Amino acid sequence: MQASLLLEDGSYFHGQSIGFPMETSGEIVFNTAMTGYEEVLSDPSYLGQIVLFTNSYIGNTGITLDDLESKHMYAEALICKNIPAYADNYRSKKSLHEFLYNQKKSAIFDLDTRLLVQKIRDSGCLYGIISTTDNDIISLKEKLKHTQKKNLANTVSIYSKTENNHCITTKDQEKKYKVAVFDFGIKQGILECLSNLGCDISLIQYPFSIEALDAIQPDGIFFSNGSGDPNILASETSILENMQKILIKYPCFGICLGHQLIGLSFGAKINKLNNGHHAINHPVKSFLTVPHKVMITSQNHNFVVDIENIKNEFEITHLHLNDNTLAGMKHKFLPIYSVQFHPEANPGPRDAEEIFLYFIELMNTFKKEKNNA
Repeated sequence: MQASLLLEDGSYFHGQSIGFPMETSGEIVFNTAMTGYEEVLSDPSYLGQIVLFTNSYIGNTGITLDDLESKHMYAEALICKNIPAYADNYRSKKSLHEFLYNQKKSAIFDLDTRLLVQKIRDSGCLYGIISTTDNDIISLKEKLKHTQKKNLANTVSIYSKTENNHCITTKDQEKKYKVAVFDFGIKQGILECLSNLGCDISLIQYPFSIEALDAIQPDGIFFSNGSGDPNILASETSILENMQKILIKYPCFGICLGHQLIGLSFGAKINKLNNGHHAINHPVKSFLTVPHKVMITSQNHNFVVDIENIKNEFEITHLHLNDNTLAGMKHKFLPIYSVQFHPEANPGPRDAEEIFLYFIELMNTFKKEKNNA
């Protein structure tokens, strides 16, 4: 199929398309990972976004269902330079085209992805519209004007709940810790990491109640990754009010959106990056060890926490070495810590997987103090 791509700055591209004939819009973000397109497309954090891959070929290995981070493709669409006619992987269950068609999503390719990346790198993330049915630039401009920039976390959580999105596969071991997981769009890999460390997981969908949480009597709370602007989520819901009650009662750990919401709960500002961090090769310096060490991490976010006005309460645990933005923090007095990167990777390196062990330590300490009280 022929397809068209229009950006909000007026740039217009023609290309080819595979997947489902459709029209979709979203914020275009580029991902520089050389592998892992299956995990990226099925990551709920990409809801509302069109993923532009910088790698020359996408779809070489087809789709392996066991590698997906959820049962659905959450990215609105994908953009890439080339898509091979055939997938070559003995584990593959279907081609990228079949996957896209079944998910009612599409991909546009055979266009100048280098120019697109340069535009986003220089101008920041841009909204765009992709159509396989309308090639009229004036018509597409009018449609793009009505693209809504909205809070998406509630949508992800409802989708997750109604579609039974998660299938936790775990090691056969005793569950030692009750963990309430607040699901804003959680990845399968995070659930597996927690479960494999002995966590008995209770998924709590947003919006949530304090009463439901207290009934579980958890040893710890996990705030998940997710999509959308945390500032909008905070302004349109009572989530911060509820989190402020939770954060003083339990050991808490947050990743990505969860990290940002913890920062907002204590009064930190959330700033938007020019073009975000979306890849599996981001260097992060950890201050949790002596000597300090550098980890290569997987990241997927457009926003960062500005810790400056909460330094009396929080200390920096991790720093992004490319731009010196905050990559992790912990509370000085309460059992709370959070990171901006993804220690479970999927895709990506496993350098930071030990971060989950700090959460286990917090819960162990909390349980001992609770038993001694």
